[in-house]
Amino acid sequence: MIGGKAAPGYHMAKKIIKLVNSVGNIVNNDPVIGDRLKVVFLENYRVTMAEQIIPAADLSEQISLAGMEASGTSNMKFMLNGAMTICTLDGANVEMAEEVGNDNIFIFGMTVEEVEKRKHEGYYAREFYEKNAELKQVLDQIKNGYFSPENPELFHDIVNSLL
Repeated sequence: MIGGKAAPGYHMAKKIIKLVNSVGNIVNNDPVIGDRLKVVFLENYRVTMAEQIIPAADLSEQISLAGMEASGTSNMKFMLNGAMTICTLDGANVEMAEEVGNDNIFIFGMTVEEVEKRKHEGYYAREFYEKNAELKQVLDQIKNGYFSPENPELFHDIVNSLL
């Protein structure tokens, strides 16, 4: 489940939501995994939806870039209700890790210091794309219309913004 909403003028967010739904269409109808794995987008995610979803969740992903302070308190609500937390060291995730211990939270990604170092030294996304076969395959599938066969160029701007 992925929940969210896009501001009226935020066209990239709307494209990302369209991509999530397009991936869902492929995955959910796949003859091999479609009965075991589902991709569901919850439109207009809001507090009333969270009240129903959080108590039933098994997993909480809090994946903002370290230093962006993007997380609020929902991650705490997920954890208090027993969901495993997979997260970056950002925002409230830092305090949660300190309180519950590293054995009870799954942390990945860069630290704030590593992010700052990468920004200072320079970051060349295309290098990662060229060196990582799985990443390249995914981005190529998106760009080549695998998830939007009726309009193969639909997600070009998403891929271009990443590279």
